[in-house]
Order: sequence, then C-alpha cells, then structure tokens
Amino acid sequence: MFLQQLINGLTLGGVYALVALGYTMVYGILGLINFAHGEIYMIGAYLGIIYLGLFTVLGLTESHLLLSLFLAFILSALTCAGYGVTMERIAYRPLRKAHRLSPLISAIGMSIFLQNYVMLTQGASDKVFPHLFSMEAGPVRDFPMSPIQGFIIAASFLLMAALHFFVRKTRLGKAMRATSQDKTMAALCGIPIDRIIAITFIIGSILAAAAGVMVSIYYGVVNFYIGYVAGLKAFTAAVLGGIGNLPGAMLGGLLLGLVESLGAAYISTEFKDGFAFLILILVLIFRPRGLLGEKSGDRV
Repeated sequence: MFLQQLINGLTLGGVYALVALGYTMVYGILGLINFAHGEIYMIGAYLGIIYLGLFTVLGLTESHLLLSLFLAFILSALTCAGYGVTMERIAYRPLRKAHRLSPLISAIGMSIFLQNYVMLTQGASDKVFPHLFSMEAGPVRDFPMSPIQGFIIAASFLLMAALHFFVRKTRLGKAMRATSQDKTMAALCGIPIDRIIAITFIIGSILAAAAGVMVSIYYGVVNFYIGYVAGLKAFTAAVLGGIGNLPGAMLGGLLLGLVESLGAAYISTEFKDGFAFLILILVLIFRPRGLLGEKSGDRV
C-alpha cells in the first residue's frame, strides 16, 4: 500500500514540478506570478488528445505508437510555446513598467480568457484520451508501477535535469540568471532582455505542455477547468520550495505530490485537494521563503 502510494505521489509530483518550474522561472526574472500558466498546461492536455487522435485517424498510431507519442509531445510543446510567447507579448510586456497589480490582474484575465476560449472551441464536456496504453502493474513481482507511471516519472526527471543543465551550463541560461539578478546591468552588458524574457515563457510553456500531455495519458480525461486547480497546486509547490528557486520548485512539486497521495490514502480522499492548500497556509505562516529560500540571481 505504501509503495503504491509512493509511486502515485512521485508520478503526480513530477507533473506538479514541471508546471511549478514555469511559475518560478517567470517570477525569478519578472517578479510576476503568471496565473495563466495553468491554462497553458490545460491546453497542452487538450493538444495531446487532438494530435494523437489525428495520428490514430491517419493510421500512424497503430503501426508506430511510440513515434506518434513523441510527435504528439513535440507538436503540443511547440504549439504551447507559441501560446506562451504570444501571451507574454500581449498581456505582460506592455505592463512591465506599470504598477505591480496591473500585470497580476492581466494574468488573471488571461487565465479566464483561455478557459473560455477552450470551452467555446472544444466544448464544455470532458474529452477522453484514446486508450492506447496499459495501466496495469509492470512485470516485476510486488512492484506496483504501471508503464505509464514509469514513463511519467522518468520523463519528468529527465526534463528537470535538462532544464537544470540548460540554466547552469549554456550561454542562454547564464543570460537568464544575469537578467534575474539585475535586468539593468544585464542590458548594459548587451543581453537582450526582451528576448530572454520571451525565451523564459517559451521554456515554461514547453514544460507545462509536456505535463499536460502526461496527465491526459495518465487520467484519460481532460476538461477546460483542470488548469485552474493544477495551476494553484503548482504555485503552492513553487512557494513550498522557494518561489524563484528552480531546485526548490522541483523539490516542492515532488513533496506536494507525495503529501497529496499519502494523505488521500491514509486520511481521506475527500480532502485530497485540501492538503495542497493546507501546506500553502503552513508554509506562508512558518517559512514564507520556502524550504530552499526565495529567488536570487544565482539560484534561478
């Protein structure tokens, strides 16, 4: 029982961590909580169903399942990257020098707009993912992990490791850290601030899209409202680890998934969503900077 819930928690936590990274990257550079980020995750979940459904109609899924899945991930990520950079250009860039409340209100408005946009274009009813993958436990005796869970955990950790390498070892990653530390000085050093901020939104949207496709595969059902709840939980994960801190977002997402899974198993499934917000309240009261501390230029 405990091992099963541990695997469930890691699966869920990996998804939360990927979405939380988008929150913490944008906050680390702009000091903005992008409350529309959960809707990018939701759009990614819908796109996973749409693209795989298209490949199924074309007959590619039956003969090349893994290729279809890979293409669905890539196309969903690219499409969501377009949504993310467009959102930054329209809703946030014009308000960059405005009062701090203005971009926050704009983010909430963009979240509501994207929810209704998806509801009007895709319908208010749930969308069902094609049943293509087995949810049964793997071949190892007494090890209750399904192939889908193994895939989600492995893919989540791989994406988090790739992001950590990108931020720490590449020129763009160093430019992002410099921009986070001091935008004025970074601009004086020749770093294109607007381009770096757009790239930050693109990377965060790609991670959210990957998480959305994973969730659509795992649960098999999506709707236009899943981004709101998942976004709040991912924001909680970012605060838990330390908002603006990339390792903190990864740790916070994994811990939140474990707490939610174990709490639902051993306390009550009725309060499954409540555990996340209880953690948020406790963290804000007793450790408002998070487990690993709030953002600084060398942590982003």
